[in-house]
Parts: sequence; structure tokens; C-alpha cells
Amino acid sequence: MAEQKSSKGESFLKGTFILTIAGFVVKVIGSLNWIFVSRILGGEGIGLYQMAFPIYFLAMTVSQAGVPVAISIITAERVALKDIYGAKRVFRISMGLMLVTGLFFSFLTYYLADWLIEWQFIRDPRAYMSVVVLAPTVFFVTFLASSRGYLQGWQRMTPTAVSQIVEQIFRVITMILLAYLLLPWGLDYAAAGASLGALAGAVTGLIVLVYYHWKLERDIERDYGRELKPASGTEHEPALHIIRRIFTLSLPVSAASIMLPIVSNLDLMIVPQRLEVAGYSVAEATELFGYLTGMAVPLVNLACIITASMAMSVVPAISEARALKQKERVYSQTAASVRISNFVCFPAFVIVFVLATPISSLIYNAPGAGPAVMISAVSIVLLGLHQVSTAILQGLGHPTIPMVNMVIAAVAKVLLNWNLTSIPWLGIMGAAWATAADMGVAAFINLFFIYKFIGYKMEMGQLFKTVAAAAVMAVATYGFYVQSLALLGMPVFSTLAAVAVGCVVYIAVMLIIGGLREDDLERIPMVGRFGIRLLRRVGIFKERA
Repeated sequence: MAEQKSSKGESFLKGTFILTIAGFVVKVIGSLNWIFVSRILGGEGIGLYQMAFPIYFLAMTVSQAGVPVAISIITAERVALKDIYGAKRVFRISMGLMLVTGLFFSFLTYYLADWLIEWQFIRDPRAYMSVVVLAPTVFFVTFLASSRGYLQGWQRMTPTAVSQIVEQIFRVITMILLAYLLLPWGLDYAAAGASLGALAGAVTGLIVLVYYHWKLERDIERDYGRELKPASGTEHEPALHIIRRIFTLSLPVSAASIMLPIVSNLDLMIVPQRLEVAGYSVAEATELFGYLTGMAVPLVNLACIITASMAMSVVPAISEARALKQKERVYSQTAASVRISNFVCFPAFVIVFVLATPISSLIYNAPGAGPAVMISAVSIVLLGLHQVSTAILQGLGHPTIPMVNMVIAAVAKVLLNWNLTSIPWLGIMGAAWATAADMGVAAFINLFFIYKFIGYKMEMGQLFKTVAAAAVMAVATYGFYVQSLALLGMPVFSTLAAVAVGCVVYIAVMLIIGGLREDDLERIPMVGRFGIRLLRRVGIFKERA
């Protein structure tokens, strides 16, 4: 990179903030999308969509194989050494590589669709069309991710953020529009129409990045001139050497990222089949699968937006403290992160658990999803702990451990899915318990290793205060909902009001019993500082000198 940073470049902190805000916006848009799509398709239609999506997710992940991260690393190295010619050459070679892998896995997904149905990897043949229409998306998403990696190597995070938001907007519009228009043709057509949203999003996101690539080229010409020469010693560097370096860097990342689609595909293989063993028809099993993966799981992810954002800031904070050998600071950062995770996730768990059926009716117009949503609420607390503990271990310099723990947790989930889902009185709730166990096993093994490395143990006194406040909140939330519904007969008002009352009660109890600390609240992304200002105004927290 030039000695003087380009005006177009962005600092690490600014880039992280931009990506965090973009991630929040994308998740909110995605959550709103599921509300509308679920109302159009219903549980059965969502189940068809969710049967195709893991196949696409796996193909997309394998086709990228962690290459975008490797591109970002190598590009940043070349730019730092002022080898702009080398940086551009890395991009050209990597994009050629992605062209081959993207096309290969797109065609593989398309031609394997029949086999997946025939061999009952996908239990419901109506999901065939959704798999087929997702096949070309693999190609475009592979290019999209690699382009983002190159621009990030130049310390340009705005292109990633803008393209993510544009991609999600067009994805959502297409999903809702095509699902609605194709519904009269049948659920299989409607689910396929919803699947096409991924293609529309990827293409528009790529168009946005083309613009940012043009801007980058213009800045390169301005700062370095049109005639670029390779750095000394790299004039004859073979392309195979660059490809080998890309794969060397990408394999560890790929090994970790591929666990998510693998687990999704294991769910696809096991859950519908074991539901049929429990006595459900293929259509009923598809519907229940949609309740869990298309309705309950997105709610869990939405509830963990804050912990996901916080985890991004935990990694550099602990890394910095560790590099400076500030052991006390590492410990305090770890303790604060776990406290905040529990503080945020326990009330979210209470809301989703106590009001599972009303929330399912309000958001998805699917009261039948209530049982799956209720049990999945347990995953909120465990997922928050998993996100934070994974970030802590990464900050401590042990990124491999969370990956291994995910493998162990996945094995536990498979065993529980197989055994619990086939029990008639549990059914889809058994699969929800298995998902919660998956998060719990990974989180608690992470915490064991955190204790091993820095001696941190979860503060039981603080945990007891949080659980006590959550218990009082649960009673208040349920009581208010039942009474207001009986008096007014307005389910929507009763649900929303019960959530508000429950949150007020929870915070009040936490303040009364001393479970809420100002320094912890300050660490919570976006809402923390606002909360502190509000509590200072009412005199609960004292103004700092």
C-alpha cells in the first residue's frame, strides 16, 4: 500500500463498524422477509424451500472453500509491499479459479438434483424445482464472495456492506413477489420462486461490486499510474505457486465454515425421515421441518443479533490484550462478554419460550409452529454463549478449538436427532432439543478450554441473579398476556404489550438485585450507551466526573 493511505481506504475500526451495521440491517430485512414468505408459503412450503437450501449452502461453501479470506490476506500483503501489480495478478488468478469451481458446483448441483430425490436424500420430491433453480446461484455467489475478499484486502469495507444490503433487498423482493405469483401453480412452484430470490440478490450484489472495482481501478491509476510492474523477485512467480498459497490459507477457514452446511444437510437427511418413523406423512413431516428450520431457527438467530455483533468486537479486544500480555484485561474482557451474553439472551429466551404460540401466530400466521419455537428458545441462551466463547478462543489465538468442538457437537446432534425425533410425543420438538444440545455442547466445551487457558469460570452469583430476574419476568409476561387477552380479546396487542411489560420487569429486577453493571451495559452494541444515558437521567446510574 502507498505510505499514505488512500482516502478511499478505511481504518479497521471504521470497517468493522460498517460491516456490523450492514450485518444488522441484513438480518432485520431477512427476518421481515421470513414473516411475509412464511405467511405466503405456510409451514409446508417453507419446508420445501428448506429442503433445497442446505444443498445450495453446501455447494456454495465448498465452491468457495475459504478462498475469499485467502484473497483478502494475500491482497493486503501485496498492497502493503507496494506490489500493486502482484495484487491485481492474485485477483485475476483467483477469479479464474473461482470461475472453474463456481461452474463445476453449479452444474453438479443441477445434475445431482434427480439423484438426491431418487435416493431420498431429499424426502419430498416437490423440492426438486427449488434445488434446480438454486444451482446457477452457486456460480454468482462464488464470484460475489471472492470480489468482496479482494476489496477487503484493499481495506475497503464499504463495498461489502453496500453489496450485502442491496443483495438482501433484491433477494427479499424477488422471494416475496415470485412466491406470491407462483402460489396458484402449487407449493413446489412457489417454493422454487422463493428460491430464485438468492439468484436475484447475487446478481445485483455483483453489479454493485463491479462499480466499486471500477472506482478502485480509477484510484490505482491516480496513485500508482497505469504502468504497473511486478515487485522484485516476483517477476516470474508461477501461477501455481499463488494457487497453492491460496489453498494453504483457505483450508483452515474452509474446514470451519463447512460445518454449518454439513449440519444443515444432516438435519435434512435425518429429521423428515425420523418424523415419518414417528407416524407423520411425508407432507406433515415437510411442514414440521419447515416450522423448525424456517420459522424457529430464524427467530433464534434474530434474538442473538446483539451477541453476534458483540462477538466481532471481542476478538480484536482480547487479541490486543493478549499481545500486550495484560492477563487481567483478558480475564475481565472474557467475564464481561459472558455476563452480557447472559444478560441479553435470557430475556429473549423468556419471551420466545413463554409466548411461543402467540409469536408464531403473530409473525408467521402459523400457530402450529408453537411447540418447535418454544423448545428452540432454549437455543438462544446457548447460541449466545457459543458465539461469545468462540470469539474469546479466537482472540486467545486458538481458532482450531471451536471448529473441533463444532464437530463433537454435530455428532451429539445427529445422535439426538435420530433418537428423539422418532418419538411420537416429541416429534419436531425432539429435533429442536437436538439443536439446543448442539449449541450447548459446543459452548460448554469452549468454556472448558477458556478455563484451561486463562482460569475463567462463569460467575455463579451473577448467573443466579440473571436467572432469578428472568424467572420473575416469565411470570409477569405470561400473567399479563393471559389477563389482557381475557379482558380485551386482542391477541396482537396482548402479545406486544406482554413483551414490553416483561422487558421492563426484567430490567427493574436486575437493577434492584444488582445484576446490571454500567460497564457491561456500555459494551452492548448500539443499545448500550443509549441505555446508560437513560438510566443516568432517572438517577439509577451516577454521572461520571
